[in-house]
Amino acid sequence: MAIMSKKTVEDVNVQGKKVLVRVDFNVPMDKDSGMITDDKRIRGALPTIQYLLDQQAKVILVSHLGRPKNGPEDKFSMKPVAERLTELLDQPVILAQDVIGEDAKTKAAALKDGEVLMLENVRFHSEETKNDPAFARELADLAEIYVNDAFGTAHRAHASTAGVANFLPGAMGFLIEKELNVMGKALNDPARPFVAILGGAKVSDKIGVIDNLLDKVDTLLIGGGMAYTFLKAQGQEIGLSLCEEDKLELAKTLLDKAQEKGVELLLPVDSVVADQFSAEATPEVVTDIPSDRLAMDIGPESVKQYAAKVAEAKTVVWNGPMGVFEFPAFAEGTRAVAKAVAESDAISIIGGGDSAAAIEVLGFADQVTHISTGGGASLEFLEGKVLPGIDALLDKNPRRIFAAGNWKMNQGVPSEAVAFLKALKPVVADAKATVAVGVPFTVIDAALKETAYSNINVAAENCHFEDKGAYTGEVSAKMLAYMGVPYCIIGHSERREYFAETDETVNKKARALLNWGVRPIICCGESLDQREEGVHFDFIKSQIIGAFKDIPEEKLYLITIAYEPIWAIGTGKTATDEQAEEICAFIRGVMADLYSEEAAQALRIQYGGSVNAKNVAGLFGMENIDGGLVGGASLKTVDFGIICNTYQG
Repeated sequence: MAIMSKKTVEDVNVQGKKVLVRVDFNVPMDKDSGMITDDKRIRGALPTIQYLLDQQAKVILVSHLGRPKNGPEDKFSMKPVAERLTELLDQPVILAQDVIGEDAKTKAAALKDGEVLMLENVRFHSEETKNDPAFARELADLAEIYVNDAFGTAHRAHASTAGVANFLPGAMGFLIEKELNVMGKALNDPARPFVAILGGAKVSDKIGVIDNLLDKVDTLLIGGGMAYTFLKAQGQEIGLSLCEEDKLELAKTLLDKAQEKGVELLLPVDSVVADQFSAEATPEVVTDIPSDRLAMDIGPESVKQYAAKVAEAKTVVWNGPMGVFEFPAFAEGTRAVAKAVAESDAISIIGGGDSAAAIEVLGFADQVTHISTGGGASLEFLEGKVLPGIDALLDKNPRRIFAAGNWKMNQGVPSEAVAFLKALKPVVADAKATVAVGVPFTVIDAALKETAYSNINVAAENCHFEDKGAYTGEVSAKMLAYMGVPYCIIGHSERREYFAETDETVNKKARALLNWGVRPIICCGESLDQREEGVHFDFIKSQIIGAFKDIPEEKLYLITIAYEPIWAIGTGKTATDEQAEEICAFIRGVMADLYSEEAAQALRIQYGGSVNAKNVAGLFGMENIDGGLVGGASLKTVDFGIICNTYQG
């Protein structure tokens, strides 16, 4: 993911606007008194909230709290949070009695510049975690701009973390920006030596993280229960220690990869063991674990070795405790590693979750560079996954190159599609372009599952403009939205030629897609006869005017135009770079006349028509060409990989 290519709250005009801000106010509460016991997460969002207030924005805050199961429950109300935020901001925070109900709508509509409204707990609605598009649309209707400042939930594709960005222009807040700046730099451009410390119970929880870090770090220190799966994989006796028997082969593979990559991988050389998993158990330090004992912590010699590596480091990332630190007798390994990290001169990043809790409890929080606010999100970030709550936000460059494949009626068997996408993912993983594949309806579900948390987006190749009805064989925009499809190609010349589609039906489809939060890729283009007769400019202009009828300017950021000269589709003929540029520039001019110069300059326009690995550089280098809608070449892993990786902006 091109992380810092995403817009921040400072990149959008929020002056006097209604801004919906997703915050993470899931704070710990005392069960008896209902009082907040730690307001750190509330304080973490203050810089973004205060900036918006200084800009005289109308601020609407949305968050979850706890895990309500059956709708509204008093114990999960945002009321204590609103009261605490009132104190911290030194101004009233209005509390809505619902989320998308009449009270929320009335209070949002009445908000004045510089006022703050807190919506009720968004998880009082089951539609939130389902990322229900109708719910996301109603939430978005409360505001004009969306800001996500909840890193702790950015790894979840929920309605308030990702869905609303399909209806409102979205940017990141200062908290997320800081998280990505610090952790992104550590992973992509670390000061070396780069040491990663991983702990926790299970190898299965950290497979992806270990695999990703082995391509980046100089030294990897492994502790916690998962260390003993690795030790057993090396043939060592581990007694009754935690071990994932089904992960032994995987552990061997990771050990081999570390060796191949020249990464120093350290495992415990001694352990603190006990005869039972209990806080009252008697600790005993051993080198060889007896058959009737289980490891509960790394031992003093291991601590010494790990601390020495940390002392040499210039960058340290730590995720996961070294032992059962909740039990005082078995917390020494975690405490000693925390102390070593705190005392080092390195840039030190604590990856949320148990590690963050440990560093807080042990009193070293103010001695490390950064403690992540998101446990699961930081773990998935370290794993190299694309976080949906961030991926959904606007690019700093609205015309970032967009390489979209159109498979047409090919690879429509799920196993074929999955095999292709599995091979494609590593090829395009570092692409700076937006990447999408337009797939047949039969493989959409399989494609969505295979590309989840990757930088490959899925597009449908068509849709119907009605939500439902007697349209045998058709698939509606609403259906695509509920499947979680982000893009849809409409108006392709083959649809127009073989299925009698018109500018009017293309327009209806575009409006239906926008209504359901699916981003349209609208195709246009002339035939060879029209070009030779010199009527191609008028023809394309009429297509554009027809396709964009009644579409408001504020929705244009969701739309891509694909110019596809019919005479160059599937023929092997390609418009010259200059011919393609001429028409794309003309389309931009038409859009400027229809809307505004500013809107037209921000619009993405692709070229499609026999785009391949050999001609892509010239085409993508043109001023008004912002990517390609790729046919045959998108069915070839290597060729499509070259196309996706051509853009280096």
